[in-house]
Amino acid sequence: MNFNLTMNNLLISASNLKKHFGDTHAVDDVSLRIKAGEIYGLVGADGAGKTTTMRLLVGALKADAGDAVICGYDINKQTEQARAQFGYLSQRFSMYEDLTVLENIRFFAEARGLRSNEWLPRSLEILEFVGLEKFKDRRAGQLSGGMKQKLGLASALVTKPRVLLLDEPTTGVDPVTRQDFWQLVIKLVSQDGSKQVDTETSRQVDRYTGNHVDTDYAIRNTQHEKSNSYPVTRNTQGVSVLISTPYMDEASRCHRVGFMKSGKIIAEDTPSNLRARLNNRVLELRGSPLNVLRHVANRDQDVEDVQAFGDRLHIRVGERKADDVLSRLKSAIRSEGGRVDELRAVNPVLEDVFIALSESNHE
Repeated sequence: MNFNLTMNNLLISASNLKKHFGDTHAVDDVSLRIKAGEIYGLVGADGAGKTTTMRLLVGALKADAGDAVICGYDINKQTEQARAQFGYLSQRFSMYEDLTVLENIRFFAEARGLRSNEWLPRSLEILEFVGLEKFKDRRAGQLSGGMKQKLGLASALVTKPRVLLLDEPTTGVDPVTRQDFWQLVIKLVSQDGSKQVDTETSRQVDRYTGNHVDTDYAIRNTQHEKSNSYPVTRNTQGVSVLISTPYMDEASRCHRVGFMKSGKIIAEDTPSNLRARLNNRVLELRGSPLNVLRHVANRDQDVEDVQAFGDRLHIRVGERKADDVLSRLKSAIRSEGGRVDELRAVNPVLEDVFIALSESNHE
């Protein structure tokens, strides 16, 4: 899909960023173009360079080469103007545990230059948006892990940023909290023009992916949603989100995904286009014992990789080799004493793509 990225609606623009630590190329020629109203997911294994890229974008580290521009401001030459445009939530959000929720937000608000008549109404509005209004007087140290992440998001939003940079914000929290956190992120973007209406169905459509938007979540959870919306941006151009995540189900929620490996972005596209790279190349095998199934599958000449997905295996095969593998794998497994309950071609998921890209050599 051609995004037709133009300079007038690019909120994040990074060109050929490089950062070395000794002989380690932590970030190696990374370029990013992220539009208003877009959620961009940065994924990769530990040590791929995601956090260093984030730190270069927010000015916490100085790049050895390359440029980073946030909302038209060069992060190195116009640092304060650029920082006024974004909210940043690091992997380890630093809060003052002896202060209350509201006091923490006040600290970050005043540190960013908000006056007393500005920070209080904004803070109360944000706390309602993230669902912490009932806990504003609770000490931060007494919050659950999920609540602490929401407090981090609230602190990042207090200046009404146009760009939100989130570095693995849901790592270590439970699945329900991850879901809630993502609904907040999606709500932030959907309020700012990333959705349009399908004239035939009258349903909301994401203008990046073309997918219909699931509005049932808000209906099912009206007891948690507020009728008033949080005014995130200073204008109507929209907010953009750059989020790094180790979870492929979260990456699937993004408009575009960039896979990082060894400091480089080795693949970048919409989730659906990335999955399409492995169309007709993934088989699902269920049976027992699993170690026999894995051994026999790995031995097949046309099998590139075998990975466990719960109680079954995903088998990646070479291009146009699926039918050949399907025709001979069952008998090969049975000859080794294994049992095949199901063997079929399936649609690839982002985990399949992630594993394939992690194993590939890219120059």
